[in-house]
Amino acid sequence: MSNLPISSKYRSQPARPVDEAEREDLTKRLNDAFTSGDIDGDSYRTLLDELYGAQTLGELVPVVEHLPAKQTYSDPEMVRQQTSTAPGDLAPAGMNAQFALKVGAAITALSVLIVLVLAFGLL
Repeated sequence: MSNLPISSKYRSQPARPVDEAEREDLTKRLNDAFTSGDIDGDSYRTLLDELYGAQTLGELVPVVEHLPAKQTYSDPEMVRQQTSTAPGDLAPAGMNAQFALKVGAAITALSVLIVLVLAFGLL
């Protein structure tokens, strides 16, 4: 039984022919997995043979199953931000420093404008 979800194109469209873009993408992923040590040399050569011998997406299932999962989304900015808190600790409540400065400047400018309007009766 395959570990791939049924929604995977390799399982849901197994008879679809393999195009060159698909082959190139899987080759890159296979090279990255070998470079990072996720697969050994023998597996790498075997999977490359299977990749280039495959005619349909269904024949690529064994290759894809050996590859690390492909991230299909980008991390939200909040997740990418570095924090100074230890894992498991809550970050202190507060706004981003630059945002706080901009809000403060906007409030100050608005306050000055209101004082000027009231003082000189410009309305």
